[in-house]
Amino acid sequence: MLPVCQVSANAAGNVSLAAQQQGKVTGVVVDANGEPVIGATVMVKGSSNGSIADIEGKFTISNVPANAVIQVSYVGYKTATVAVKGQSKLRIVLEEDAASLDELVVVGYGVQKKSDVTGALTRVGEKELQARPVSNAFEALQGKAAGVDITSSERPGTVGDIRIRGERSITAQNAPLYVVDGVPLMSGSGIETLNPRDIEAIDILKDASATAIYGSRGANGVVIVTTKQGKAGQLSLNYSGSVTFQNLVDRSPSISAADYIQYRRWAAYNSDPAKYADPRNPTQASDYEIFRSIDDATARDNVMNGWQSGSWNPNDVIDYDWTGQALRTGVVHEHTINASGGTDKLNAFGSFGYLSNKGTQQGQEYNRFTARLGMNINPTKWMSINMSFNASRESQDYGMSSAYAPSSTNSAAGLYELYKKSYRWALPYDANGDRVKYPGGDNLAYNPINEWEHNISNRETYRILGSLSAQLHLGEIWAPLKGLEYKLAFGPDFRNYRKGDFIDEESAYNWIKGGTNQSRWEQRRGFSYTLDNMITYNRTFAKKHNVGLTLLQSATEWRYETANMGLSRIENDEWLWNAMGSLDITDKENGASMSTGINERQLESYMIRLNYAFNDRYLLTASGRWDGASQLSKGRKWAFFPSMSLGWRIQEEAFMKDIRWIDNLKLRAGVGVTGNSSIQPYSTLGKIQSIYVPTSDGYDKAYTINDPAYVKDALVMANTQVGWEKTTQWNFGLDYGFLGNRIFGSLDVYFSKTNDLLLAMSIPTVTGYSSTIGNIGKTSNHGVELTVNAIPVVNKDFRWETSFNMAWQKDKIDELANGKEDDIANARFIGEQLNVYYDFLTDGLWQDTPEDQAEMAKWNANGYKFTPGNVKPVDQNGDYKMVASDDKVIIGNKRPTFTAGWNNTFNYKGLELSFQLYGRFGYWVHAPQYLFGFGGLGEAALDYWTPDNTGARFQKPVLTSAQTGDTDQFSSQNGYEKANFIRMRNISLGYTLPSKLLKNVQLKNVKVYAQVINPFDLHQSVAGLDLDTGNSYFNRSWVIGLELGF
Repeated sequence: MLPVCQVSANAAGNVSLAAQQQGKVTGVVVDANGEPVIGATVMVKGSSNGSIADIEGKFTISNVPANAVIQVSYVGYKTATVAVKGQSKLRIVLEEDAASLDELVVVGYGVQKKSDVTGALTRVGEKELQARPVSNAFEALQGKAAGVDITSSERPGTVGDIRIRGERSITAQNAPLYVVDGVPLMSGSGIETLNPRDIEAIDILKDASATAIYGSRGANGVVIVTTKQGKAGQLSLNYSGSVTFQNLVDRSPSISAADYIQYRRWAAYNSDPAKYADPRNPTQASDYEIFRSIDDATARDNVMNGWQSGSWNPNDVIDYDWTGQALRTGVVHEHTINASGGTDKLNAFGSFGYLSNKGTQQGQEYNRFTARLGMNINPTKWMSINMSFNASRESQDYGMSSAYAPSSTNSAAGLYELYKKSYRWALPYDANGDRVKYPGGDNLAYNPINEWEHNISNRETYRILGSLSAQLHLGEIWAPLKGLEYKLAFGPDFRNYRKGDFIDEESAYNWIKGGTNQSRWEQRRGFSYTLDNMITYNRTFAKKHNVGLTLLQSATEWRYETANMGLSRIENDEWLWNAMGSLDITDKENGASMSTGINERQLESYMIRLNYAFNDRYLLTASGRWDGASQLSKGRKWAFFPSMSLGWRIQEEAFMKDIRWIDNLKLRAGVGVTGNSSIQPYSTLGKIQSIYVPTSDGYDKAYTINDPAYVKDALVMANTQVGWEKTTQWNFGLDYGFLGNRIFGSLDVYFSKTNDLLLAMSIPTVTGYSSTIGNIGKTSNHGVELTVNAIPVVNKDFRWETSFNMAWQKDKIDELANGKEDDIANARFIGEQLNVYYDFLTDGLWQDTPEDQAEMAKWNANGYKFTPGNVKPVDQNGDYKMVASDDKVIIGNKRPTFTAGWNNTFNYKGLELSFQLYGRFGYWVHAPQYLFGFGGLGEAALDYWTPDNTGARFQKPVLTSAQTGDTDQFSSQNGYEKANFIRMRNISLGYTLPSKLLKNVQLKNVKVYAQVINPFDLHQSVAGLDLDTGNSYFNRSWVIGLELGF
């Protein structure tokens, strides 16, 4: 229950100002419990003269007229007004307000009191978003919202993917819709370009009764971002900044030179024990035979140096740390300055942010500039105008272009993975200081030394995101229209993306092949806009009937243009990709290629929504939306998406009035239909993908194949019956609050069915085509979400807040093409989850026992060559043959079924300690011993089978060529493991200086803090793999930060 409203002014002992024209007013702002309301805005009404309450809730305002009215406001409380009436000291008690921003949630095309919400949604406020410095809002959301799964990425500027309540679609998009200040963003576009410190709150709509108002775009959930807005009052200036130092931590670093030499000895010995010495007793002659055929004299001599004393001494072998050459201490700078202020008529918020992330891998870097301006204009009582603009510029260096990786079998977007594949007993330079072409003698493992200096990949993005609206409060024009409003909103989103790749002659890619420099350039330009016309009506009748009606007409258009070009033999390396026009593109020796393209889509929508509450006890929300999508087939472009949800605030019933420990108990139930039309704009039309037409004057040499017109790609068959992919979801929820809302949260259970999946389907070959896009297949999804928030301890000096959230979900394929037929080629199976591993199952390793020897003999009679230490496959039908159609099985699902987060904050006076735990559970990963190939075995791979280590995790090494130590036939299948992890995401310690220390330095607040991010793991189920990032490594960060308020 909300505390009783109390707004009071204590005049006891006040000095009268009646005889004064102006004077000074001091006071304190507290809540109903007597706690100071820090940061409350205290203004002389109708002016810009005011103050901000300090850490003790105290304020001082000078030059206050004797007859002035003081207005006090703060997020989460009702605005209070107090007449001065000659008083000089005031005590103002603010009442919590369910209709304030903190208690209002954005439900799409408007806001709603949290107590009246009947759908499933989660709000992540400013405090939670800024609990730790992050590069983007995705990182801030991780572990904060039940049912929202976000993966991690360690490359600067790269974000992980986000899934809300799992996946529903197989080939169409599963990413949610992002809405910023009421503007739905263009398809495939997220919120990574926004400065997280510009965000006021993020509301996540999860069930269909809440997302159906977005129709075709709400099937995968909706993430609504509300940015900070201007506030009436005197100018407020704030600065926040942090410096972060990062180090890469590898859970399975490369094995040493000595360990790999020993591994190689075992591989040779296992191949021919009569020829090579037992590795437990190595000999110089045997080592010479093993390594003499290596086409790298420097590496070969380095190995034999271990015998220079007459006996084997691994310390005499140079152990070259390749990965150390690719690493550095990463440094991240993040700085934001913002200002807010104005009057009731005009107020504004502006900010500027800068982020620089020099990654832990050489050559990787990310820089972002952001600027934001928001204005609220209220020229009259009957009109309000709101506008905001977010501009950003991003530059991202990958460190190495995947387009020009040193080889197709040794490619990696990150240098660290590439260096980890190099042999540590091999050296980058020979005795003369010349670069070794194939360190270790493997002609697939090129020398990557200093590759980041010769192989450049840069991406640059400019973006402007705007929101402009004008709202007419018609009830202020004519009283009978009270509650009726009209709103016109326009939201543009412009993005310009440029990618450039360049390699010079010294890069590994070219140096090995003796090629020339090469350059590639790509540009993408996207523009979208949304134009909304909206009418809302909100009235209360007979003090019991609250009615809200929303009518919407919306039009959205996307336009996406692309252009790219490739060229070699650039005259000056410093030109990179910026001077392609200087070469003759008709000369085949220059290797010119180019293309352009354009995509356009339109969406037209109409929506109606009804909100009804009876006596603040029984709640109803119903909506219907009609969407028409241009990319779907003629006659099937339009669809209707209805929803309805009910709520019952049980605590308002008469029979609950004596149960004082229950403050909130609300049952919710809802059902809704959403759609998905995420296919390429022209998939329903027959088209020619690429065509080259000869030109005159001999300029056709590079573009034609001796035909009048050369069609590069075949026609794509049109399907004139492609329509909407639709999802129906049911949600049942409970919101609760106990013991004065010291314990509160929610529980949700949901079920969903998706029909008419957008999939490629096979068609008879007599048509001349193999497949086309169609509406085939069905999936289902169900899950449970729980959120528990609590304030276990609170007193004058100490406060402990804790929040726990968890989610369990499981999806399933119910039907595919041609009814109940599995799609084995793409690992899609009826009755199984959407993303699974499908492979041969293994049962450990063969052992030198009579039972295993007898079994191996049966296998080997069929052509296999199993020996003790090889991987033991599971024969599903008992014929001692491994055949894909007979013996492959579903190993497990790729995405977690259970996620959880636990957040804690402890405050003692001005000292704050917080930590966050995050975990993902119930899925499988594929982490074979040869995850990095070539010489890049991780330390986890040292647990391999030998006669003295028969209980090993991995199979024995087998030498299959003069260059490589390889595994046996089923080694790859030996790498499937169940995945679960719990990570301490961050620990933070901060201190806010007492306001009395700041009076003489003109500061309102000062906070300093230090954090460590990813300090340790409580549990990781897979050795040698970091389950949070999906690699063997992750970044550990140390942060120092400062916040100032002026």
